[in-house]
Amino acid sequence: MIDLQHLEQYRENNRIEAKKALGGLPHSIWETYSAFANALGGIILLGVEEYRDKSLHPVDLPDPEGLVQEFWDRLNDPHTASVNILLNRDVQIETVEGKHIIVITVPRAQRFDRPVFVEGSPRNSYRRSGEGDYRCTEDELRAMYRDAAVKTQDMAVLEHPGPELFCRETLNRYRSRLLACQPGGEWESLGDEDLLLRLGALGRGKDGSLHPTAAGLLMFGSQREILREYPAYCLEYRETSGSRRAYRIRSGAGAWSGNVFDFFSRVCGRLARRFQASALDVLRETLVNCLVNADYYGQGGVTVVKTETGITLSNPGSFRVELNAARCGGVSDPRNGTLLKLFHMIDAGECSGSGIPKIIRICRELGWTEPKITQSFSPDLITVSLSFSPELPQRATAAAGTKTIPTGKAVRRQLVIDYLTDHARASTAEIAAYLGLSPSTTRSYLAALVRDGIVAAEGMTQNRFYKLKA
Repeated sequence: MIDLQHLEQYRENNRIEAKKALGGLPHSIWETYSAFANALGGIILLGVEEYRDKSLHPVDLPDPEGLVQEFWDRLNDPHTASVNILLNRDVQIETVEGKHIIVITVPRAQRFDRPVFVEGSPRNSYRRSGEGDYRCTEDELRAMYRDAAVKTQDMAVLEHPGPELFCRETLNRYRSRLLACQPGGEWESLGDEDLLLRLGALGRGKDGSLHPTAAGLLMFGSQREILREYPAYCLEYRETSGSRRAYRIRSGAGAWSGNVFDFFSRVCGRLARRFQASALDVLRETLVNCLVNADYYGQGGVTVVKTETGITLSNPGSFRVELNAARCGGVSDPRNGTLLKLFHMIDAGECSGSGIPKIIRICRELGWTEPKITQSFSPDLITVSLSFSPELPQRATAAAGTKTIPTGKAVRRQLVIDYLTDHARASTAEIAAYLGLSPSTTRSYLAALVRDGIVAAEGMTQNRFYKLKA
């Protein structure tokens, strides 16, 4: 959200683009529209110029209504843009210092709409980097098309040899854990081939024979076979602690399979030596989230780095759902759905879209800072950072148990303001999830902020959103 009455305080960045537009609708607006839609979203300001000191100032558009109409006409022309992802409310005429400007809010496009391109060609797809727009690389385009598919990446049946490429020791370890988590089930009587078929690790190819799925290859295959399908595949765990020699687990190094399940088991085994059950739970959940959302065709590999004060996990790929929606839960759109199912069957990983809310909740209970989740481009990379240091210096233990929450109404009030500073608008459920409070308690804080003129409410009761008052 931008406070238009203090426009001079803002600078162009990866979420803000200013254009004078005194000569009409600038051609470059479509590149910026594509760039914001394919990245994290952003705001285009028409009738705003950038001074030499980089500050932004209104210039007064002579015919803002006509410019808005031209914008909509062009946007709805498929020769201009591949898709219109805007609603009427996303384009507004505003008055700043007595001058008329146009504010265009471009959301991040849904994965099935990406890449958003212009001038009739996917090669004219852009992304935002800093203050400028750049043309997407072939790798970025391929990644967006993979994500746009209805089926998740790991459901594909590969034209590799049959079940013999699986690591038998890995499969036996997985079966043992499966039977421990689901005793007395049908799994006990199934042979390896039937088990792999039932798990979705095997499928029938075009030739009618059984072949591994991408999920099966990643979960149970060997490093050598995985690299045939995923040339950039790499899994690495590192520990750094002062002057002591770093501990490392890396696929392709040492006498182990290098597959996803064995990596998960080894890392969890290492962490179990250093953390109690509740802390290990959040670390395991974060690791599964990282592994099932990785784009294994992408660059960079999965990397986990533990220090004395925190742990950072990164995986190749971009967000498939808007981050605020993921924080609230209920939205499940993993990049590798079969991998998630395989983990869920051994009591690891959440299938209902509650993974990130669970991670945030446990971090609060432990007194850790809220996870920092970021995305970078070229190459696409998602990073989750957990810090073991307390989020606030003072915390109180809830009377009903060991859950810890920020104390004091003033602290919670400020947390609401901080959240709305970072988010243009949010629902009660989103803010409640962030605070770790019930919706009814959260509504009382929001009502007080509305009365004080700090927060504005939009919409009816069932679809109400809140934002900082301009």
